[in-house]
Amino acid sequence: QGQFVESGGGLVQPGGSLRLSCAASGSIFSINAMGWYRQAPGKQREWVARVSSGGSTKYGDSVKGRFTISRDNAVKTVTLQMNSLKPEDTAVYYCNSVPPMGSWGQGTQVTVSS
Repeated sequence: QGQFVESGGGLVQPGGSLRLSCAASGSIFSINAMGWYRQAPGKQREWVARVSSGGSTKYGDSVKGRFTISRDNAVKTVTLQMNSLKPEDTAVYYCNSVPPMGSWGQGTQVTVSS
């Protein structure tokens, strides 16, 4: 149904920014809402943000006002612009449909630390 390749993570200081990208394949992208998820060490994977096939967005309370999700249907990509990063944003970030139905990718590591 779908596979995803995430990129763009790295090490950033608190208050900094990163832009994550997800390249999707398969039919799942065209018909589903897409989302970003994250998993911090020792914690369950959590949903972060979603964007519908039509472009409407929704965010988790912890990232609202700091993160922006978008999608390009023509090239099957989903991006996550992350601003004002905090140490608690440190996690491996994944993309998938909402709800998740495709195979989970490798994710991309985001580390926020001074």
